[in-house]
Amino acid sequence: MPPAETLWSFALVVGLLTITPGLDTALVLRTAAFTGKRRAWGVIAGIQVGTLVWGALTAIGVTALLTASEVAYDALRLAGAAYLVWIGGRMVWTALRSKRSIAPDARDTESSGGVVSGFVQGLTTNLLNPKMGAFYLALLPQFIPSYAPQLAWGMALTSVHVILGSVWLTTLVLTAQVFRQWLNRRAVATTLDVVAGTAITGFGIRLAVAR
Repeated sequence: MPPAETLWSFALVVGLLTITPGLDTALVLRTAAFTGKRRAWGVIAGIQVGTLVWGALTAIGVTALLTASEVAYDALRLAGAAYLVWIGGRMVWTALRSKRSIAPDARDTESSGGVVSGFVQGLTTNLLNPKMGAFYLALLPQFIPSYAPQLAWGMALTSVHVILGSVWLTTLVLTAQVFRQWLNRRAVATTLDVVAGTAITGFGIRLAVAR
C-alpha cells in the first residue's frame, strides 16, 4: 500500500479536479434533477466503476499502448464523441419539443431498471472517454515508484479518486433533490436541460476535434 503522504498528495490533486465542473457534474445533476435519484445513483456507480477500470488499465500498461497507438486512440475518441453528442443532442431536442410539465413524483418512482440503465450510461460515458486514460497515464506514474507493485498501488490510488468522486457526486444528487421542486418548473427544467445538453454536446465536439 502507498504511504499516507502519497495518498494525501494524490487526494489533493484529484480532489481539485473532481470538483471542477465537467461532464460527470453535468450528467449527474441533470439525471438527479429530472429523472430521479435512483437512476442518478446508477450513473454515479457506473462512472466510478469506469474510473476503476481506467486505473487498472493504466497500472498494467494498457493505456500506455492505447495512447501510443494513434489509430486506437482516435477510434475510441470518435466513438466517445459520437456518444456524447447523441446524449446531449437528444436532451436538447426533447427539452425544446416537450410541452408537458415534468411530474416529479411520477419520475421518482423508478424501478431497479432505472438504476441499471443509469449505471450503463455512466459506465459507457466514462469508458468511451480516452482522456480519462490519458489523465491516469500522466498522473499515476508520478505517485508510483518503479520498485512498487504497480497494480496494487494503482488500484489504491484510483480508489482514493473513486471515494472523492462518489462523495462529490452524492452531494450534487442530494442538493438537486432539495431544490427539485424548483428545478422541475417547466421554464427552469427546459432551460437547465438545454444548458446541460449543450454542455454535454460541447464536451463531445471538443473530444472529437482534440488531437
